[in-house]
Amino acid sequence: MSIIKNPIWQFFIVFAFLVLFFQGCKQNQLHHDRKNLENALKSFELEEGFQIELIAGEPLISDPVDMEIDEFGRLYVVEMHGYPLDLSGSGRVKLLSDTNGDGVMDKSVVFADNLRLPTGIMRWKKGILVTDPPDVLYLEDSDGDGKADIRETLLTGFALSNPQHNVNSPRLGLDNWIYLGHEPAVSTSQYVEEFGDRGSEIFFPKQPNGPRLPQNAGGRSVRFRPDVFNLEVLASRTQFGHTFDPWGRRFVVNNNNHIIHDVMAARYLDRNPYLVVPSSTESVSDHGNAAKVFPITINPEHQLLTDVGVMTSACGITAYLGSAFPAVYNNAVFVAEPVSNLIHIDFIAEYKSTFIASRQHEEREFLASTDAWFRPVNMYIGPDGALYVVDYYRQIIEHPEWMAEDVVKSGALYNGTDQGRIYRITPKGSKSLDWSDNIDLGNLSNGQLAQKLNDPNIWWRRNAQRLLLDRNPENIPEELLQLAKETHSPLGRVHALWTLEGLGKISQDLISNALSDPEPGVRENAIKIAELHLDEFQGLINDLVKLQQDGHPKVRFQLLCSLGNVNSPIAIRTRNELLFGNLDDPWMQVAALSAPFQDNQKLINEVLANYDGQNPNYATLLQRLSSMVGASQDYETIEGLIIKGTGANSSNRNSWQAPLLQGLAMGLESKKLQKGTFHSFEKLLATANIDHPSIEVKQAAFQFLQVIGLSDSPRSKELMMGAKAIASSNNYSKEERVNAINILSLQNPASFEIILKDLIKPSEPNEIQVAAIRTLSKIPGIGISQFIVSKWPTLTPEIREECLRAMMLNDTRITLLLDAIEKGEIQPNSLGWERSVRLMNHSEEAIRSRARSLINKTEESGEESLKEYQQVLALDGSAVKGKKVYETNCAVCHKMGQDLGLSFGPDLATLRNRRPENILSDIILPGLSIADGFDLWMAELNNGEKFQGIVASETPSALLFRQAGGQEKRISRQDIKSLKVLNYSAMPSGLENNISKQEMADLIAFIKKGK
Repeated sequence: MSIIKNPIWQFFIVFAFLVLFFQGCKQNQLHHDRKNLENALKSFELEEGFQIELIAGEPLISDPVDMEIDEFGRLYVVEMHGYPLDLSGSGRVKLLSDTNGDGVMDKSVVFADNLRLPTGIMRWKKGILVTDPPDVLYLEDSDGDGKADIRETLLTGFALSNPQHNVNSPRLGLDNWIYLGHEPAVSTSQYVEEFGDRGSEIFFPKQPNGPRLPQNAGGRSVRFRPDVFNLEVLASRTQFGHTFDPWGRRFVVNNNNHIIHDVMAARYLDRNPYLVVPSSTESVSDHGNAAKVFPITINPEHQLLTDVGVMTSACGITAYLGSAFPAVYNNAVFVAEPVSNLIHIDFIAEYKSTFIASRQHEEREFLASTDAWFRPVNMYIGPDGALYVVDYYRQIIEHPEWMAEDVVKSGALYNGTDQGRIYRITPKGSKSLDWSDNIDLGNLSNGQLAQKLNDPNIWWRRNAQRLLLDRNPENIPEELLQLAKETHSPLGRVHALWTLEGLGKISQDLISNALSDPEPGVRENAIKIAELHLDEFQGLINDLVKLQQDGHPKVRFQLLCSLGNVNSPIAIRTRNELLFGNLDDPWMQVAALSAPFQDNQKLINEVLANYDGQNPNYATLLQRLSSMVGASQDYETIEGLIIKGTGANSSNRNSWQAPLLQGLAMGLESKKLQKGTFHSFEKLLATANIDHPSIEVKQAAFQFLQVIGLSDSPRSKELMMGAKAIASSNNYSKEERVNAINILSLQNPASFEIILKDLIKPSEPNEIQVAAIRTLSKIPGIGISQFIVSKWPTLTPEIREECLRAMMLNDTRITLLLDAIEKGEIQPNSLGWERSVRLMNHSEEAIRSRARSLINKTEESGEESLKEYQQVLALDGSAVKGKKVYETNCAVCHKMGQDLGLSFGPDLATLRNRRPENILSDIILPGLSIADGFDLWMAELNNGEKFQGIVASETPSALLFRQAGGQEKRISRQDIKSLKVLNYSAMPSGLENNISKQEMADLIAFIKKGK
């Protein structure tokens, strides 16, 4: 019998074939995977003069997000497998080794596992620190088997929010503090159970009665010293990553803002609660936020909210301090852009108290890949001076919160979770890495470690400083003392000084000597160190004031900040001279005014005496000073300034009177004022509004009257009748008429109702109509609402915005607004995001339920509208016509670049490279997600006022709120009674009801083309 015809043999033959087939497939797949890994380098375009090597990849590592090389050459890699939704504890830290010396890692050991979503690592003591929200963990291998057997929670309380925004990147600063990257928890509407945690108080579990920070540190970055349980909140925040320049100046990052200088420390801003500074940082890119990038990706992977061609996922910011690159790179800062599969580079240059960052090339990047899965998320400077690139290597890098539902359900979220790479970038011709398990820094003597502080590579300096602090030797090595004095190595000196400071062994002579160092960066740091010892070494004050004429702006800035802690005549005089000598630097103004308020009270008289109306910096300074006086509620001083601000005797006075009065009003506006507090000065303010020759002073006087109120005096009546005549006459300027209309709102505006309503017509400028509506809204009752509904079809968007504000002022008007929506007289999308939220969260059940029914009805129809509008994608759109659609429907909330529209929602210029279908979906289904950074917040003030808006920026002392229409309001933190976030979409739904299909095609064409 033929074997082939035997059924048993037939079975075995088929079985063998299948085995061989599947083995072959498996081998082919393995070969394919390995080929992909080996061919990865072919996907890159790298800056000329450099080479790139793969030093680690799958299966040794996967999903890497951060790395650390310790003092023995051991490579730790943090793996975040759980991104985006898995909280099961799949995160790990691995130890990698190159056992055969070929420059490529070939051994991997799991050092620690059972981590939630680990985001960063730093070597500390005998182990590592790992940020794994809500905790900062200490992990140590005490028995030498390569696996951590000690696990302690050092800090806890951070929010477990969207992983892109959690606490991350522990970094040792030059000043011996450990800095943590951190920002506010991000609102989620779809994954509340997984990522709705907003954190608690931040504290050391081992010291429950020790220092505590407010809930989630107020959404700001944190620094701490775990050895002595020091804990502080910083003034700024950062998203994923932060870095320091050689002199310890910190740079932070945000998704679309790739390089931000952290200018002002919280300890300075905290000194003066009356100084309202909306931001402690400076965006330093000369090519803007959402800067253009130049990917080379083939078949890029773009999700629903992915911006293409611009910065949209900037992270892993790293200043190059490795010394192995050409000298020009000593001022380089690298930023990862994983969505666009590239690494961007800027060169930073000194500019006054801050910097300017400029791109290296106009239309190409330092490193870019054709591979859509190349996802650089972090970088690291190694002991060899190489730049190491951590490649997360995933198909999808976006979080499902901002994806289309079909993608989330496709099963592709975790494609690539078994892959990941680390690359090494060096100048061409560099030898392979040779440090793996081959560094003896940890075995050096204290004297030898001190000498390593002199190394040109930051890796050696930083680790030598850390090890010396860890050892805390009783006898300070002579090499360390000598290094702090010698002149040939500025970087060595500054590290030696801070090391001695950290060891508690700094002396007055060393500080004094460093204050006269020839290197500005050393002098700047010496001032910071001196600041810590002014009570102990009071003679340092004289050394500090000698630096008043220092030739370097950052030394002068730091001097001004530090002298704010000194209350002595010589310090105050020096501060004032520094201020007026550097008035064109806005940060010098902030530094001077951050000194305790009582030290600055007399400064206002000096400003008035030397006021230069041709220099706008004087107006800014005066407004800040008088705002502080107003916020202090020092009524005697305020009254004296009102007299000065309303006089009309001096020709020079007009230029400073307006900012003086404006500042006072700004400082008082959120305070609880006793009725009649300033009525004795009402006559002065009213007279100024009638008789003063300057419109700016008139406007400022109105602003003040608005704050204090207007009584029923003869002078007030005269003011009102004069305002009536001006408001209704075309013989006056637009500014004069607007101011007059505003005045009519101060006292019984119903008397002028007919005149005001007659101003609501197309022939009047928008400013006149807006002012008239605002004044009409002060009239009690429903008349204004009825009038608005009757005029609605004829009103332009800007006028409608003011009308809606009027209709939202009380429940009766809100009811009429809902009636108009139900009748189809006003479209729900006209409400806008903020008003929709207010209505759907209204305290009255009847209004809340009705609003939700009417507004959600539009939301529910969104899916059908999206299907109906798909045909738009096949139409030819006109960008020219689309601009008109934008101006009518979008400009009130969205800018288009620098010149068009108002800033409230995202800048539409950042969407120009998005797919048309994604833009269409964003417009019709705005409730799909809340765009990053556009959460709505509700603030209740101590005076009972409630305020909603986007928190545009913040400092320890103030928040800057932005509302629809671009209006902004600064609120002092001390005036806030409560603050909470409201989880609603950043756009109203139903916008398409006002836009035809052709107009939608035109709008998309306009967005795609840009302005």
